Amino acid sequence: MSEEELVLRCKQKDMQARRLLYERYGGALLAICLRYTGDKEVAEDILHDGFLRIFESISQQFTYQGEGSLKAWLSRVMVNEALGYLRKRNAQVQQEVLLDEIPDMPDADEDDFNGIPPSVLMQMVKELPEGYRTVFNLYVFEDKSHKEIASMLGITEHTSSSQFYRAKNLLIKKINNYRKKELQ
Repeated sequence: MSEEELVLRCKQKDMQARRLLYERYGGALLAICLRYTGDKEVAEDILHDGFLRIFESISQQFTYQGEGSLKAWLSRVMVNEALGYLRKRNAQVQQEVLLDEIPDMPDADEDDFNGIPPSVLMQMVKELPEGYRTVFNLYVFEDKSHKEIASMLGITEHTSSSQFYRAKNLLIKKINNYRKKELQ
């Protein structure tokens, strides 16, 4: 079934089409939820709630605009669902990070990530503190600017860029530790 036909049938509340939509995109959307929460059970709950929101709103909020537009919309819904969960759960994302928590480290070259398996990198991202992980995900994976992130999370642009910088430095530290272990 084509993406366009799938959308049309989902808008008509066709259960078979809804099941197919879940089967086709559920894995990728769960990965998005995992990136934000770092917890599989919580990610599955967010995925479930996100699909309920998708099925409720697809008729009013989604207009098919060509191949790939469905996945982009589904991803945006899931990111918003994950951010909503994080906001409700606690205010940690909105708090400024103490500058003393992590020592400043020099910026790394992009080459520093070469040779690290993607699954290991994603695990490292999951292990970041929640505020760092949220900003990192929005900046790197959702391609949001610090201004947009600040607006979405109710923080300042400076806090967003600071948390991103510190997330990146924590990842560098984790990568260096990983490499040291691999060399032993």
